[in-house]
Amino acid sequence: MVFIWRSRGQKSYKKGTAQTDVFLSGIKVPPEEQRHVKAENIYWGFFESLKELYSAMMKPHTGIVNDYILWFVAILAITILILVLAG
Repeated sequence: MVFIWRSRGQKSYKKGTAQTDVFLSGIKVPPEEQRHVKAENIYWGFFESLKELYSAMMKPHTGIVNDYILWFVAILAITILILVLAG
């Protein structure tokens, strides 16, 4: 079914011509190194508005997997304790 549907497409399409260029509202697309947006630029407003909270959360962040597992086990134990006491 898909092949039949696709075969009914535009016959004047020519691969490798201007038809395959990316359309960016009539503006010529910049080179790849110029159009790459870094993640720090995308989330700038988010991090700037929550700077105090973010910096407080980054203090215990070490990047070591063992620390994450320890935090996970501790939070899991506290959760189980609360559930057992709550009955």
